[in-house]
Amino acid sequence: MSRLIFLDNGSTSFPKPDEVYRFMDHFYRNSGVSPGRSGYELCQETATLVDETRKTLTAFFHGGNHDRLCFSSNATDALNLIIFGMLKPGDHAVTTTLEHNSVLRPLYHLARAGVEVDYVPFEGTGCVDPDRIAKQFRPNTKLVVVNHASNVIGTIQPIREIGRRCRERGIPFAIDASQSTGKVPIDVEDACVDVLAFTGHKSLLGPTGIGGLYVREGIDIRLTRAGGTGIRSAERTHPEDYPYRFEYGTMNVLGISGLHAGVKWILERGLTALHEQEMALTQRLRDGLRAIDGVTLYCQDDLAGHISILAFNVYGMEAFDVGTLLDIDHNIACRTGLHCSPLVHEQLGTDRLHGAVRFGIGPFNTEADIDSALGAVAEIAAMARK
Repeated sequence: MSRLIFLDNGSTSFPKPDEVYRFMDHFYRNSGVSPGRSGYELCQETATLVDETRKTLTAFFHGGNHDRLCFSSNATDALNLIIFGMLKPGDHAVTTTLEHNSVLRPLYHLARAGVEVDYVPFEGTGCVDPDRIAKQFRPNTKLVVVNHASNVIGTIQPIREIGRRCRERGIPFAIDASQSTGKVPIDVEDACVDVLAFTGHKSLLGPTGIGGLYVREGIDIRLTRAGGTGIRSAERTHPEDYPYRFEYGTMNVLGISGLHAGVKWILERGLTALHEQEMALTQRLRDGLRAIDGVTLYCQDDLAGHISILAFNVYGMEAFDVGTLLDIDHNIACRTGLHCSPLVHEQLGTDRLHGAVRFGIGPFNTEADIDSALGAVAEIAAMARK
């Protein structure tokens, strides 16, 4: 069996840097206790790592008060806290057709309870027009939520322009940064982002089961859960101060340790350098796919303002079948289907093909990986033409 070529980094980054594996193992063997729950030394050491990671991520997003960085299970968990905590019956929200189900499904549930939602379509370039979002604003608009970088077509949305329009009207602006965190710089202050949701297992190179949200000071989200925090245990209600407001029960300290090591690895190598490396491979892949007869690419005419994700189909074949052939015959791992983002595929018209094939490039992919993938797709396309 040939070496696995992993091109599913849009789902989760793999492999992780060796430094992440080593640090997690060392930390959990030596300091894997509940942080801040007691006064003994090991407990305080663990709490220190959690606090350092909180500070590092806040600086990573150019945020302010690091206590407003709260850990969660993943971005979906964080987005549920945000959406259910900021909207109630009678409110109005604006989002886009680029969203993942982690945004769409909470909004669908709230719509049944009386929340009104407008979905702004993306343009032919794969980006939403900030003015089209602003045209949807109403007196009762309480939230605008946008997928910063599409997990299907890889386009980066103009959050700075959207954020400024929201700030002018006093409307809270939230972004789903699941795909963009660790790929491109994010400055929440400059972009007027009020709330950011992130996950650790994608481009932050951490493990699964860890993510979080950053909430700008002055923005408050209603409590929708309650439980143990390790502080003020005699109180009948959950603490409302940050970060305890959104951290329930024993924390995932193993996940936080891996996230800590992953962000450190990125900072040491440089976010811009890593992005340029990945986008050079994306350009090579895009150009090669374009040259294959029968391959259709989506929203990839200009890779400026993209992350390293490409979606395509092979004429005459369903996406799932292409992915199966890539796996079985060529040992290439990729993602097929609707990618948990059905509205993107409805707008592209790929829903009738049961979605698209998605290649996601990560920091450990090589030119040889790309060339092998191009050869495999060319072979499959030639078979389909016959």
